[in-house]
Amino acid sequence: TYWSMNSKWEKSGWGWGPPDALFAAGSEAYARGDWPAVILHMERALRARGALRSQLARCRLRCANSTAWPAGEPGPPPALRDLLFFRQLLRRAACLRACAPSAPSRYLLSEELELEFRKRSPYNYLQVAYFKIHKIDKAVAAAHTFFVGNPDHVEMRQNLEYYQLMAGVKESDFTDLEAKPHMHEFRLGVKFYTEEQPQPAILHLEKALEEYFVADTECRALCEGPYDYEGYNYLEYNADLVQAITDHYMQVLSCKQSCVTELASQPGQDKPIEDFLPSHFNYLQFAYYNSENYEKAIECAKTYLLFFPNDEVMNQNLAYYTAVLGERLAAPIDPRENIRVYRQRSLLEKELLFFSYDAFGIPFVDPDTWTPEEVIPKRLREKQKVERETAARISEEIGNLMKEIETLVEEKTKESVDMSKFVREGGPLLYDGLSVTMNSRLLNGSQRVVVDGVISEEECVELQKLTNAAASAGDGYRGKTSPHTPSETFYGVTVYKALKLGQEGKVSMHSARLYYNVTEKVRRVIESYFRLDTPLYFSYSHLVCRTAIEDKQADRTDSSHAVHVDNCILNAEAMVCVKEPPAYTFRDYSAILYLNGDFEGGAFYFTELDASTVTAEVQPQCGRAVGFSSGLENPHGVKAVTKGQRCAIALWFTLDPRHSERVSTAPHWHPVSAPLHSHARLFPSCAHAQSRLRSSNVIEPSTGETPSGAVCALVAHVLEG
Repeated sequence: TYWSMNSKWEKSGWGWGPPDALFAAGSEAYARGDWPAVILHMERALRARGALRSQLARCRLRCANSTAWPAGEPGPPPALRDLLFFRQLLRRAACLRACAPSAPSRYLLSEELELEFRKRSPYNYLQVAYFKIHKIDKAVAAAHTFFVGNPDHVEMRQNLEYYQLMAGVKESDFTDLEAKPHMHEFRLGVKFYTEEQPQPAILHLEKALEEYFVADTECRALCEGPYDYEGYNYLEYNADLVQAITDHYMQVLSCKQSCVTELASQPGQDKPIEDFLPSHFNYLQFAYYNSENYEKAIECAKTYLLFFPNDEVMNQNLAYYTAVLGERLAAPIDPRENIRVYRQRSLLEKELLFFSYDAFGIPFVDPDTWTPEEVIPKRLREKQKVERETAARISEEIGNLMKEIETLVEEKTKESVDMSKFVREGGPLLYDGLSVTMNSRLLNGSQRVVVDGVISEEECVELQKLTNAAASAGDGYRGKTSPHTPSETFYGVTVYKALKLGQEGKVSMHSARLYYNVTEKVRRVIESYFRLDTPLYFSYSHLVCRTAIEDKQADRTDSSHAVHVDNCILNAEAMVCVKEPPAYTFRDYSAILYLNGDFEGGAFYFTELDASTVTAEVQPQCGRAVGFSSGLENPHGVKAVTKGQRCAIALWFTLDPRHSERVSTAPHWHPVSAPLHSHARLFPSCAHAQSRLRSSNVIEPSTGETPSGAVCALVAHVLEG
């Protein structure tokens, strides 16, 4: 007797009806304007689909476990093996019959309808229905949920803009109701990691792993569905028993392998996160190290090495952790057992899939980059090698054409991303005393903001003194004292130069550190206000003063800095901006923090692409920052400084860590495998490092100096820029 699932369906939501019927009823209610009915049916459709998936997964797992071959029992005689195998199979099939609801759907469960759920279409209906009955918080959540999965949907973008301007709408209302728990926890963990908060990072990354395997188990169980014939192939399909079993089982295994891709995918993103599961341990090993939990750091490093055993940096990290903890204590620490089993199972599945690819021509695309080469049959490896060489040759022949296409696609994608960013701006400013004086709407553009109160009067004065004490004429412009106009002199100093001068005692180290910390404060404010999903990295930082030359102001008509765009070459006559070198094409956001306002002229202004139609103007004053995206949507310039000195910190940011000016490369003994925050620690205590590391007796092989000496050398290297 097999346990019946029908009562379970009713308790979990299936008693309301199958999801396809509920979706159809919701659509019909929408057509006749019955908003409460739309909400009722669409909410139930979402719950019923979730219940269906989870119950199917649980049932299949239970049936697999209850009919598995008893552990420890000797194998049957050869003559009985097939019969006993199929006996287990029949019992499992009988168990699985209970997984179906008692009343089948009167609608055909189609791929098209499943796609509607994947596209989050019910939330499109729900946001309208909730708006109609004045439940704005629920309308906002539904709209945001739909938009996350459909970032190119113009109408929903406009709806979200409207909701943002409505009174009473809170930031917390913009919630993704379909967020995957494991991905949500992972992103939180990475967020805390980049903010150099290892304890909460560990908490969320460990929770992400826990949720990952829950999702993986469900995903794999749902793969055990009916055989999927391509088109009308079933009309000619005449495989025998063994071949039919093979075809279906390989399809199931391929589906289970694709769970790697599904779990690493994010809504609205074209590509999944590469090496998603191993990356958890990459972050964790460094987070545990920063928490001085060397046992866990070793465990996570060894776990990561299960996937990438030849990773040079991780092996160096492991050697360092082992030296700090001691060989005797480190040796018994093993990789995580569940990950070892996961890898072993995955490799066996890949082996079977590659064999079927080689023997039967059943295609398989490996979702992982860590698969050892020996898993792939030699003949298939050679075939793939020939295919790669052929593909490379073809790619080379049409390379120029592809580059043009890619450029067009990137520009289109960038435009779409920029539009979605506009919807998201307005995040918290993170620090007390800051206020938004002007937003994009008041500045007549997109991705623009003016924030006051970023620093105090005292800090402005101190930084202005630092400029005059440390700056070089024409710094950043190959020594040209008047790089933008002959009517002004230009002085500037970079962060690294200020730190170096502070280290040498030529300027106040307190002022140099203030400069550094203020730039980090601005970075965090810009990153938060524009609600960016990925960290901003410093592309270039420059504390600059422009001083009017008194005898060169008569009949002056030029600007202090002509209108330009920060990441492309502006052609005002053609009203185009060409994104190619020598422009800094990798710059994504810009900011200027003003240190004073006691001068004449020098206003900052935005224009249209024609470089002459002014759309907004910002008057500098102490503690005021203007931030904006660096693309063609924000041409800008600086009006002539006609009297006095105008000082500001100019900052350019990138979303691409490869172009960060502040990512330091630590010595090879130091754990650097996990992605670093845009600011590495520039002021480690060398005395503390020496006392802490000397006991480990770790020697840096290439120079013979202790790692603590290498830390101090690193500080000097960074200070020298």
